[in-house]
Amino acid sequence: MMQPVFQPSRRSALTMLGAALLAPRVSLAAPVEIMSGAAFGTYWQISAPGGGGASELAADIQQLFDGIDTVFSPWRADSTISRFNRGRARATDHAFIEVTTAALDIARKSEGAFDPTVGPLVAQWGFGPVMQGSAPDWRALSVGPDLLTKARADLTLDLCGIAKGWALDRAAGLARDAGFDNLLIDLGGELYAQGQHPAGRDWHVAIEAPLPMHSAPAVLRLPTGAAVATSGTRAQSYQLNGRTYSHIIDPLTRAPASGGLRSVTVVAPDAMTADGWATALCAAGASAGPDLAMTQDITALFLIEQDSALRAVRTGQISQFIL
Repeated sequence: MMQPVFQPSRRSALTMLGAALLAPRVSLAAPVEIMSGAAFGTYWQISAPGGGGASELAADIQQLFDGIDTVFSPWRADSTISRFNRGRARATDHAFIEVTTAALDIARKSEGAFDPTVGPLVAQWGFGPVMQGSAPDWRALSVGPDLLTKARADLTLDLCGIAKGWALDRAAGLARDAGFDNLLIDLGGELYAQGQHPAGRDWHVAIEAPLPMHSAPAVLRLPTGAAVATSGTRAQSYQLNGRTYSHIIDPLTRAPASGGLRSVTVVAPDAMTADGWATALCAAGASAGPDLAMTQDITALFLIEQDSALRAVRTGQISQFIL
């Protein structure tokens, strides 16, 4: 596997966490072809039936991700999002507008638990590259079919909490268009299932416990067309004066998310939805997160630390996916 060569963005950190939490469980009895590469500061991997020619996809997938990186990477000075953040009042790039529209929709539905303008706070706590900008305010963004504008020149965007899901959806579409009907695509731990495993069953992925010395709390069955993403506090955090500071920033308190919530796994029909809501629900925390998921009918598994043990809270249809 190629090693990541980019410095990870905030959501890269989340997806690298997901890489540990959502590891494909592949039957050794069935031939599986695996191809991989690097993108967005993390890895991508495709698992498919052996001999089906899926390796032909590798170059096209890499080219797709390389192009997406030029739009959404806040670590690149030449990216579309970086140019927008430097003071441009408007943007017309279709992909940029599409993902920002989805981000603002989740911001509204989550009452600000997901905030795509939170980048300066992420950087303030030591986790992100968006150093410029002042107070986050997603309501100061206006988006239409062909135009994105901001009411303040110093307002910045950080779409790392949703853009990788969008990229995964594009990769899945590319694979379908190329005629590959059975594969599992993994982009830094966010996964999309198409068709079946070579053993003739749905694809299975294990959720690793977000606490050391705990066994996997669940294994998920992913039918065709299902995507899954996880956000949590195990990776990308640091200890200071006895307190753990996570890369998950609560936009309402403007500080790293606190409390007992250790991870949220979301299953959805598309990876962008799973990605964005996993971020939102993790930021909402152990008390507000499950209620928000139930209100919005989000299929999610919450793992909450309680007396050094993990308590699971299920919402939506998640029980249908747990083996």
